[in-house]
Amino acid sequence: MSFRLLVAAAAARRVGTAPRTHRHPALAARRGFVFTTPRAEEAVPQHGGQTLVEKIAQRHAVGLGAGEAVRSGDFIAIRPRHVMTHDNTGAVIPKFRSIGATRLADAQQPVFALDHDIQNTSAKNMAKYHGIEQFAQTHGSRFYPAGRGIAHQVLVEEGLAWPGSMVVGSDSHSNMYGGVGCLGTPVVRTDAAAIWATAQTWWQAPPVARVELRGALPPGVVGKDVIVALCALFSHDEVLNHAVEFVGAGAHALPIEDRLAISNMTTEWGALAGLFAVDDVTLRWYESCAARPRATVSADAVAALRASVEAEPSRWIADRDAAYAKHLWLDLESLTPHVSGPDSVKVATPLAALERRRVSINKAYIVSCVNSRAKDLREAADVIRAVQNARPNSPVRAADGVAWYVAAASSQVMADAQASGDWQVLVDAGAKTLPPGCGPCIGLGVGLLEDGEVGISATNRNYKGRMGSKKAHTYLSSPAVVAASAIQGFICSPATAVSGAIDSAAADTRSVRFGIENAAPSPRAGASSVGASA
Repeated sequence: MSFRLLVAAAAARRVGTAPRTHRHPALAARRGFVFTTPRAEEAVPQHGGQTLVEKIAQRHAVGLGAGEAVRSGDFIAIRPRHVMTHDNTGAVIPKFRSIGATRLADAQQPVFALDHDIQNTSAKNMAKYHGIEQFAQTHGSRFYPAGRGIAHQVLVEEGLAWPGSMVVGSDSHSNMYGGVGCLGTPVVRTDAAAIWATAQTWWQAPPVARVELRGALPPGVVGKDVIVALCALFSHDEVLNHAVEFVGAGAHALPIEDRLAISNMTTEWGALAGLFAVDDVTLRWYESCAARPRATVSADAVAALRASVEAEPSRWIADRDAAYAKHLWLDLESLTPHVSGPDSVKVATPLAALERRRVSINKAYIVSCVNSRAKDLREAADVIRAVQNARPNSPVRAADGVAWYVAAASSQVMADAQASGDWQVLVDAGAKTLPPGCGPCIGLGVGLLEDGEVGISATNRNYKGRMGSKKAHTYLSSPAVVAASAIQGFICSPATAVSGAIDSAAADTRSVRFGIENAAPSPRAGASSVGASA
């Protein structure tokens, strides 16, 4: 049995007993334990206030002494609001049972959502899904069946990944919850089993990077372009194993859908979390959710959230004197649409430059938890509408030889897209629809890339073999660029799809302005700044 499971097994026998220290008892007793990242006092002077990550982690810490504050580098016992598992619930169940656990410590804490292999209707997969549903029913926990949507989207829609709370998931893209001000971070399956049994696990508070988004996005540039650019501009592990806090006027101007996309792909950037502070944009988004017919978010809960943010603003933002491991910045006004790849998120090219190369594609995808929300589908459909207006006498369809796949992030998103007419626009343009789930993004189901093929995708990963054959090539972009490329048959901008020709004279040659600063200067030295353009 692994060390983590031994810890969980011991804890399972004493559920309800609070530890005497904020350090996990197993770590306190294990001499010679090697920290996986430097303690904060070794990397950043420990003075001043707390980051937003530290504040949220402190709310979920178990056994803190009076006056103790969580700091980056601390090992703490945490009790997250929720722990999410998806198809891998089937693998967590035997781990849970192997430690002798027979009941969940808190039946409302786990959330089970089936989303990865939902196209697979084999007897074996159906039996696995049935077993997961039976386990949820036996223990009285939340269960979302295949077809409800991708787990991360479901947790946001259902109000489970709630602003100001900490939610963990047995999936690397749990970072996405940070888009609504929820500290989301991944855990391994063993940790998930331990949380089921004890309601808590240990966590090392990571170093925190402050990422300032300056200015405002130009028209046609979206959140996906922001994170694609960040992954390429800061491609030397600057935020590896850090939590990222997005700040600045540019961050506050972003709609929630763009924040979710950026937080989601902080995973590919190497971060353990990507967090936006709750602001009026967040509150108004939740208020619109609560006003929906058959709303899944309580209007009373949203009203209480607004009241708390307005009454206790310091609770919802980092302290002015918080200590950060580093400070990065990106000038949004200098950003243009970017395309990631091929085959690496550490490589990105301005779309204006890439389309002049006329990179032919075989498949196009608008799927996954990063870019299949209603806003994404609307932006893709708007490209089709614009092209149709420019070519009123001929139907707009995907180019010959291009297979185009579309899946909504959830059943709720799909219903919204159908009601708005966006879904039908995409279908009429030749998009092949898939059920709300991960599908091609995780390399499962129909429509995978085959040997020698090139794909353009609004997903979050493009390493070789992720979406099919290791002999294929994958580029990542915004949904609008995917739609335009599907129509033209090569990677291009919506403007090129509308005009039918590349206007090389109009290509935007602006340089992206970005930089990194010393976030925690010593008392005798001011912060230095290194700027660059690309």
